[in-house]
Amino acid sequence: MTQTGAPADSGAFCFPSQAQMRAALQAYVDRINEGDHDGVIALFAPDAVVEDPVGSPPKSGDDIHAWFSDTIAFKTHIRPVAPIRGSHANAAALTFDVTFHPPEGPRLLIRSLDVCTFDAQGLITSLKAYWGPDDMEPAPD
Repeated sequence: MTQTGAPADSGAFCFPSQAQMRAALQAYVDRINEGDHDGVIALFAPDAVVEDPVGSPPKSGDDIHAWFSDTIAFKTHIRPVAPIRGSHANAAALTFDVTFHPPEGPRLLIRSLDVCTFDAQGLITSLKAYWGPDDMEPAPD
């Protein structure tokens, strides 16, 4: 189901369905957990922007590729802690715990809320990760 609020020929933005957005975020979780870099990248529109965490410099293009290369190299694992949430527009949110092991230092846990926007084809156009210093700690063994 595609939503607009305007006739199909009006040139208005068509929102992806709630099912498309939820499926994309579930695929994001699954592909990161599987270590599938190319599969993760395929979920993003070519002009996507990632701000993780919010307040850090936004990443786009090759910076996103490098970011997810590190994500996979750090053996990142995402565990959703609530159902994926949709919206009445082109955004959806994922609340999760993420563990990873950076090359220098202990394995870490971050509690995050990612809000993504999507284009009409269901590709992620922006990802904003909401977590602060108090949301990061050493991961339990």
